Amino acid sequence: MKAGLNAKTVKEIKVNIDKCTGCRACEMACSAYHAQPRYSSVNPARSRIRVVANELNDEYVPIRAGDYTPAECNGRHVYTINGKDYSECSFCGASCPSRNYFVEPDSGLPLKCDMCESVPPLAEPMCVAVCESGALTYVERAEPRKEKEQDKRGQMEVGLESLVNQFGMKAVFEGLTRMSKS
Repeated sequence: MKAGLNAKTVKEIKVNIDKCTGCRACEMACSAYHAQPRYSSVNPARSRIRVVANELNDEYVPIRAGDYTPAECNGRHVYTINGKDYSECSFCGASCPSRNYFVEPDSGLPLKCDMCESVPPLAEPMCVAVCESGALTYVERAEPRKEKEQDKRGQMEVGLESLVNQFGMKAVFEGLTRMSKS
């Protein structure tokens, strides 16, 4: 789905925990996709999705890696779902100091779900593609841009135009290329 100038495309992976069987195929596919070189190895510790499991109650919840946070949260809320208590930490996608979820095992760097962005783009993220139970579904929708986002776009264009006028298109392009490699 293409979004117009006044809209942005929002990509989401929806989770239906009632359908998740805990097979962890999503973890395997994600880690293989992000291996270097691609598909050369499978290591669930490098996956950007984790299935939080409570096998005794046959409950499985796929959680995707979100943003890194340098500090633990101070909210230790407990949620009751179908009579079972869960800590807030169980469903958190953040990479934080209080647990080792979503941390690259060799480097210690935080991982974040990138929706398997690639060129050419995939039709859907790998975790969704391999989910046979239908617990994971991919959705793209157009969402109106907020006024600030529209203003920033205008500011960026004015800034780029100024740089091109001062240094030329080739120099600006070369500078952006250098920046993207660092």
